[in-house]
Amino acid sequence: MSSNKISDWFFQYNKDIYHFLLYYVGSGDIEDLVQEVFIRAIKGFDDYQWESSPKTWLFSIARNVGRDEIRKRARKRFRMNKDNFLSYHESTSEMTPEKVLQLNEKNKQLYKAIRSLKSNYRDVIILRAIKEQSVSETAAILNWNENKVRITYHRALKTLERKKEEIDFERE
Repeated sequence: MSSNKISDWFFQYNKDIYHFLLYYVGSGDIEDLVQEVFIRAIKGFDDYQWESSPKTWLFSIARNVGRDEIRKRARKRFRMNKDNFLSYHESTSEMTPEKVLQLNEKNKQLYKAIRSLKSNYRDVIILRAIKEQSVSETAAILNWNENKVRITYHRALKTLERKKEEIDFERE
């Protein structure tokens, strides 16, 4: 039963999860991360409470997978720099060449600005503005109350606007 339901959800939500993770972690093998989300969903299906929508639950899992990936990359950078084997400075905001070609210049600047936000701001911007989640869905995914979502989203938008202006200024 659980694998059939998860399979249905995969076909329904895999593209949304993919785009969320692409914005969340930047470059890398996003397909593997999407797969990890659904593997964790299968393992946790019996604990799923059905209090939120399946999509909200899957986004919560995706957020945790994204955080794990960012931590893993940070440990890898630290370990490599510490051992003086390589000067490894992979930026999580770098994308594969094919993705860069697909984005127009304006979207690349927006992507760069979003990636430069602190994690709470980035989370709420991706969920509310890009993935168009409701305030209540976003609150459930982030485990916040709705008022915190509204306030953080407002502050994140202001900060994002300043970052975009800084990026535009640097280009001139």
